[in-house]
Amino acid sequence: MKKQILSILIAFLAIIFLSQPAFAQEKMAGGSAVLENSLPEADQRVSKLEKFLESYNSPLTEYAQAFVESADKYGLDWKLVPAITGVESTFGKQIPAGSYNAYGWANGAYAFQSWEESIEVVSKALKEKYVDQGLDTPFKMGPVYAPPSKTWTYKVISFMNKLECFGEVNCLKELDFTL
Repeated sequence: MKKQILSILIAFLAIIFLSQPAFAQEKMAGGSAVLENSLPEADQRVSKLEKFLESYNSPLTEYAQAFVESADKYGLDWKLVPAITGVESTFGKQIPAGSYNAYGWANGAYAFQSWEESIEVVSKALKEKYVDQGLDTPFKMGPVYAPPSKTWTYKVISFMNKLECFGEVNCLKELDFTL
């Protein structure tokens, strides 16, 4: 019994300790102190995306950096393109052989030469053919990207929310539903 209580206490303390930023630096701003994580935001996003994709046993896990860099390059939410892969191909696990098409691009009939190329092409196309045309949210993209699906948008948003909260103890949980 004592071992169980000690194990629970250690696990609780580990969760609290590990949920705090590992590297913090104090900055002064007008006399008020602000704690800021010294790791670049991109590193945190890449790490979170890697762990998230790994939890799905995705072949895209090692391309987390490419997803984040392309999102930044084209001004996209870093969670959008990975979320689309979740809906369209279970994060790259169910694709036409050798196509690197985890996005349902051209109804799955398009073949990319590599994962890197697919991430770049899809991110660029989302920016130019969707965002720049005013289709700047999954709600606006859905009817064009995945007609006539009534659930695509909600599934993309669900994966984006799961990715946002992945590994966080106090993150607000969203209800999942399938229509």
